[in-house]
Amino acid sequence: MPRSVNAVASRARRKKILKQAKGFYGKRKNVYTVAKNVLEKGLTYSYVGRKLKKRNYRQLWIARINAAVRAEGITYSEFIHKLSVKNIDLNRKVLADLAMNEPETFKKLVATVK
Repeated sequence: MPRSVNAVASRARRKKILKQAKGFYGKRKNVYTVAKNVLEKGLTYSYVGRKLKKRNYRQLWIARINAAVRAEGITYSEFIHKLSVKNIDLNRKVLADLAMNEPETFKKLVATVK
């Protein structure tokens, strides 16, 4: 009985990897073993990058809020604490957007919190 190798599935598996590696440089795009390793590493980086993106945006929002509230004579931590005491539930993204694009509204918010 001849050996069964299931070439259809093997080829499909390799084609899938090489299709994802399209646009890579040199052997990375057309040698299966190299493409598989590079692609795996790239997918790991993209997974980590999605987590770092959230961290970086939060950092940016905090920096913007801090700069805006210091102009009003209060620190970031005091401002956030006073917001929670007054039960004002605005997240950092919205607060940073207000500080950047609606400075008058943000000043009124800071005044209500003080």
